[in-house]
Amino acid sequence: MAFQPLCKSNLLYEGELVPCIVGKTEVVVMWPEGGRPRAFDAACPHDDVSLARGVFSGHTLTCIAHGWVFDGHTGEGVAPEGCAMQEYPIRLVDGVVEIDLDDED
Repeated sequence: MAFQPLCKSNLLYEGELVPCIVGKTEVVVMWPEGGRPRAFDAACPHDDVSLARGVFSGHTLTCIAHGWVFDGHTGEGVAPEGCAMQEYPIRLVDGVVEIDLDDED
C-alpha cells in the first residue's frame, strides 16, 4: 500500500461530503451520519459524471446527471441496485487523511 495525503482531517464533518483531487484522480470523502469517513472515486459508475457535484443527504449521495443514488456507508447502489462506487482505503496520520490509490485501474 502506498498512502499519500488526501486532506486535513479538520475538513471532514459527519454528515458531509468533501471533494478532493489526488494527482489526476478525483475523489469524494463521505462521512455518513452514524458512520465513519470513507473515500470513493468521484466518477459515477453509470456515466462517468463527477459525484463531487452530487447531493449528499448525510446518508445517500445522488448523482446530478441521472439521479442514481448510492449508500454513504458502503458506496453500494440504492437506485438502481447492483452497482457500486469504487472505494479506496484511507487512514488518519497526524491530522492528515491519507489515501491509497494503488488498486486503481
